[in-house]
Amino acid sequence: MTSSPPGAFTRDIPFSDADFRAIAQLAQQRFGLSLAESKKPLVYSRLSRRLKSRQVGSFTDYLALLERSEEEAERLELISALTTNVTSFFREKHHFDTLTQRLAEGLAERANSGQRVRIWSAGCSSGQEPYSIAMTVLEAVPEAARKDLRILATDIDPKIVHKARDGVYSAEDVAGIPAPMRGKWTKATDASGKTYGVTQALKDLITFNELNLMVEWPFRGPFDAIFCRNVAIYFDQETQRRLWQRFSAMLNPDGLLFIGHSERVTGQALKTLTGFGITSYRKARTNVPPALQ
Repeated sequence: MTSSPPGAFTRDIPFSDADFRAIAQLAQQRFGLSLAESKKPLVYSRLSRRLKSRQVGSFTDYLALLERSEEEAERLELISALTTNVTSFFREKHHFDTLTQRLAEGLAERANSGQRVRIWSAGCSSGQEPYSIAMTVLEAVPEAARKDLRILATDIDPKIVHKARDGVYSAEDVAGIPAPMRGKWTKATDASGKTYGVTQALKDLITFNELNLMVEWPFRGPFDAIFCRNVAIYFDQETQRRLWQRFSAMLNPDGLLFIGHSERVTGQALKTLTGFGITSYRKARTNVPPALQ
């Protein structure tokens, strides 16, 4: 593999159509990502930084590096570079309104009676989503941490999971939290008021882990709600259909699936999932009759 001394990358690194196709194939095989030809400039812009960081002189050499067994960390840098972690507290507020409604209709009572309740934030990014879920839950079930109620939060990017686990955000970030909740569930980290940390009560409800949604999941569920929003947009249609079906299999009857505003459930999952509000789906209580399968 060709390497160069620091400062040798002032020129552009060549990026052929073959280079792009090889990157796209790797991203598809390992992470399920679908990279259209129109993404070539974006892929070059983001990955050329990785080549410069690793002092690699060509995309051919970078691809060879990615195949090394000891380069798992670089493969995760690749996925981080190719995806965008855009999130905010209470993003798509209607989903949290639906969760609040579902808690009032029975989930809170189940939790308070000691029954198991589980919620999964699949693609949790830097943590705003699972902490928003935790705030919503604690408003309905103040003693949630003492009950069998837990939130699983996963993402493929270990750096972003670490940030989520820390739970520290800018004042601009926490401004998206409704004022009563903001005062209750976050605290300034210093006198400047520029950064805020979420309270331990929120952290106690959440388990953060790294997870590639394309591999076998190391848990069995079932879940009462799954949030997977603006993740499937990176996958091709067949990968999306498989993912929806896997999520459906992980849901309890009456369980909810929340997806992004530009996403739609398709394929076999529609035999068990029906629309339930805006970009929300509910799993049927009973199996679909054989005649409809």
